[in-house]
Amino acid sequence: MFSGIIEEFATIVDIHHDRDNIDFTLTCSFTDELSIDQSVAHNGVCLTVVSINGDNYVVTAMKETLDRTNLGLLKVGDKVNVERSMLMNGRLDGHIVQGHVDQTATCTAMEDANGSTYFTFDYPENREMARNGYFTVDKGSVTVNGVSLTVCNPTSHTFQVAIIPYTMEHTNFQDIRIGTMVNIEFDVLGKYIARLQQFS
Repeated sequence: MFSGIIEEFATIVDIHHDRDNIDFTLTCSFTDELSIDQSVAHNGVCLTVVSINGDNYVVTAMKETLDRTNLGLLKVGDKVNVERSMLMNGRLDGHIVQGHVDQTATCTAMEDANGSTYFTFDYPENREMARNGYFTVDKGSVTVNGVSLTVCNPTSHTFQVAIIPYTMEHTNFQDIRIGTMVNIEFDVLGKYIARLQQFS
């Protein structure tokens, strides 16, 4: 379980393909605090630490994960948003994030907001997924590359988010351009409500 509050970026230092899996080797400031089997969200994807070597650690993404996310597009040197699992004895500063990315979306517009930036994202419209809670609502929550954000101006297949300078500086939103693919996780509460309605 995560909150969508990014701790920092990790940098990819090596990528190894093993059949349908990819092993990513990364480095970040808290590598020495990690342990084998620990869950860490990478661009919003919950991955398990499988090995640690000095300043580097390794996580593995399987085919299902690669098919649903932007992890397969990563290259050595790329910055990845990382967050360790949430402690249950503190404040929930973001929202409930599972680390189970639902699909990808593409940045279609960036607009200056006199200090902040509005990003517009487009994802494939799918009525069946929408019936199951895979959609955004105005002022609701969405996770983009692991970042907990508030939705603006949603449609059936697009939404906007406003990024303040702090978030731009401390996450890989600074690397997003028009055409960039991002990971999105819809609000889990909406999925449960949609599922319950199917039984009423």
